Amino acid sequence: MKKTYLQAVTDALDCAMGADPDVVIIGEDVGVYGGGMGATRGLLEKYTSSRVIETPISETAFTGAAVGCALLGMRPVVEIIFSDFTSLAVDPIVNHAAKFRFMSAGTMRVPMVVRTPLGAGTGAAAQHSQSVENMFLNVPGLTVLAPSDAYDAKGLLISAIELDDPVVFFEHKKCYPMEGEVPEGSYRVPIGKADIKKQGRDISIISYSRMSCTALEAADMLEKDGISAEVVDLRSLRPLDVQTIAESVMKTKRALIVTEAPVFGGFSGELESVVYETAGSGLMCPVRRLGGEEMPVAYSESIESQQIPDAEKIIKTVKEMLS
Repeated sequence: MKKTYLQAVTDALDCAMGADPDVVIIGEDVGVYGGGMGATRGLLEKYTSSRVIETPISETAFTGAAVGCALLGMRPVVEIIFSDFTSLAVDPIVNHAAKFRFMSAGTMRVPMVVRTPLGAGTGAAAQHSQSVENMFLNVPGLTVLAPSDAYDAKGLLISAIELDDPVVFFEHKKCYPMEGEVPEGSYRVPIGKADIKKQGRDISIISYSRMSCTALEAADMLEKDGISAEVVDLRSLRPLDVQTIAESVMKTKRALIVTEAPVFGGFSGELESVVYETAGSGLMCPVRRLGGEEMPVAYSESIESQQIPDAEKIIKTVKEMLS
């Protein structure tokens, strides 16, 4: 049935909590208010305050508490109201959760998920609109996920909650109202597997999160001009599905990487390396990267909209690559 991305996230939490009494939700406003974006609405009434746990405004403290819960056998799902505020939880996530399995020779595990809304486009200004996934992608021991549609959001979140290691789960704010087909009940989308959202022959557009939706929009418009673009939605950033990327680029012989985050020092550079290392000998033109502007995200809607790659920018870049 049709559901929004936001409803799919709520469904996933409900399915996981219903199946396993050790799954708990921890964060600011997750109870009575129903979560910062509404994703936990109705869960307090169903599972009580012993499993939907309201916290003080201290991301460091409640994320650290979640690490402790996970070490003791629970499966906490932490909600951080804006991904920008994960910077306040870097210590428990990066220095503790990501390290315990290794430092204990596999005897200790941290099965926790940190859910957090990502990105720009809502007029929330510089401190609430960043793409911060790059902060976590260079940390061994972490899994990093960023689904673009409702089906993947539900299936990946259920898979993440069942994983025995820490996950940072990015949900783009602009994706929340988007609708898609979402099955009832529990199902899983595999972690570490990309998805070809649209088949094509002329160029591979590689992206994730909201930019996968933008890439699909551009691909549909390009089709009217006789250009066949393949859209590779990574879904899982770490672990990364190198094989699907390579197979796509070896078929199309061109690759455009699109991220909302600025390209300097970002994940797009890693993706570019993957393309060259796996399919570089067959490329018909250099790999191109398209990302957000090198500046903080503006509050002004007219400026903010120009800072982020859109379908027109993707189309222009694709046509330059094909010329």
